[in-house]
Amino acid sequence: MPRQARLDSPGTLHHVMVRGIEGIPIFRGNPDRQSFIQRLRDVSIETGTRVLAWALMENHVHLLLFSGIRGISQFMRRLLTGYAIEFNRRHERFGHLFQNRYKSIVCEEDAYLLELVRYIHLNPLRRLVVKDMEHLEEYPWTGHGVLVGKMENDWQERKYVLDLFPGREKKAIQGYREFMRKGKDQGQRPELVGGGLLRSLGGWSQVLSPQAASERMEHDARILGGGDFVAGILKEADQKLRRQMKAEGKAESIEVILQKVCSEEGVKEEDLKKGNRNRKVSRVRAKVAYRLNHELGVPKAEIARHLGVCTSAIAKAVRNLES
Repeated sequence: MPRQARLDSPGTLHHVMVRGIEGIPIFRGNPDRQSFIQRLRDVSIETGTRVLAWALMENHVHLLLFSGIRGISQFMRRLLTGYAIEFNRRHERFGHLFQNRYKSIVCEEDAYLLELVRYIHLNPLRRLVVKDMEHLEEYPWTGHGVLVGKMENDWQERKYVLDLFPGREKKAIQGYREFMRKGKDQGQRPELVGGGLLRSLGGWSQVLSPQAASERMEHDARILGGGDFVAGILKEADQKLRRQMKAEGKAESIEVILQKVCSEEGVKEEDLKKGNRNRKVSRVRAKVAYRLNHELGVPKAEIARHLGVCTSAIAKAVRNLES
């Protein structure tokens, strides 16, 4: 089954969660945490990604950020790949460090930004890593200490968050502290990590109820916000993203389409995959590339690897069929 597409336009508010594979620790000590924070700093500055809140736990990480000009994918790939390589080298281990893909939820800023800042920064208190709010301010592995002025960094969006509270900096910090204190007994808040109207309404039974149907509420598990916000995000998604979303649940894979088209056209798969430039083979290759790209949303670079030609050749073939 194809993976769901990411909603990945620049400047979008994301709540990102990363976990160790099979729940293993991704931080074995402070040198690991320092390494992750340094990489987070460098990559966020280089990609223009604006980090509002963050928390490093033993086997998972929470980030709240505005994606940069190239979206969130490049940022996360550089952050996680570089850290995993360094972690494995430091601890003399091999294999994957992180569980599957990271989880990212697009969030409605006005409704959820401060709720998510609080939820993320209270993680160490909920998990009993620190014993009270005073110790949380001194805890170096979340962004909370930066917001209250106990620590400094040059990459966290401190002013952006404090400006959401009234008054100048000192009064804004007091407002933020009070906001945090009011939330410390709220528990796990599953609606903030599940995403979408689906969680907000209480599950599929509510989303699919006659009342919900009559109100035509939009829902999507990758989006945290009200129906209008979800509808707006989906409307802005480009055509390829929509094709990828519709592809969920299709049984056809790359190999299935390859076999089907080759059988229909009377061409050997090995000729197609070895870059044979025979006119008929080239025509069939273009047809396969077009179907993979438009029906399943497979990137052109990946198609090129399967079909034994360069990415530019695939791009040209798809473009010719589109026109």
